[in-house]
Amino acid sequence: MARKPADQSVNREEIITAAADVLSRRGYETATMKDIAAAVNLTAASLYHHFRSKDALLLAVLEMGLEFTINRIQPITCQRGLSAEERLRAMIREHIVGVADNPAVGAAMVFEIHALSHAKPPTRRAKPEDVQAFEAFLTQRDAFFRRRDAFEHLFRAVVQEGVRSGEFHPVDVPIFVKALLGANNWVGVWYRPDGRLSGEAIAAEITGYFIPALVMRKGARDGLV
Repeated sequence: MARKPADQSVNREEIITAAADVLSRRGYETATMKDIAAAVNLTAASLYHHFRSKDALLLAVLEMGLEFTINRIQPITCQRGLSAEERLRAMIREHIVGVADNPAVGAAMVFEIHALSHAKPPTRRAKPEDVQAFEAFLTQRDAFFRRRDAFEHLFRAVVQEGVRSGEFHPVDVPIFVKALLGANNWVGVWYRPDGRLSGEAIAAEITGYFIPALVMRKGARDGLV
């Protein structure tokens, strides 16, 4: 089957989704733009028309996953009628179910995100447009890292609120949240759609590990135990 030229482009989201799958199977260092192009029946030249580098494509994969997750979780943080525990439970569920819906993106968040910090600049002989593209990539990458930190802060804020109110034990909030998000993201590495547990069931299991370690029992909260 003939590969599609750039003027018969596939949907951008299709390219990003295919890239996530290729990266999940082959790893960032091994995967090539040619591999990703083949996955969506494009020529490599056509793929470069959409993304100037593999770094830019990886960034697009991670951005898509992060924005999808933030859009699911941010509204929960605003539901002030819920306790900190109720909001945190709902946030964990949405995060894990979202990862299970697209585990390849979750796996990229675990294994490939470090590659963004080691992107190689163009050589001295690079074309001006390639230099400009790399500078734009750096700006977009830094914005992504700020957005990722803001996502983590959503969880920190809820846990901190629970600690201040006495609903939660006085844990080290940054460490607790990093451990929680690490467990959630790793679901993308080992989850299988045809496996023993659904995304919902896995979310319930992980919630059952983290929440009891955090919630202050009523007697302890009242100073009775």
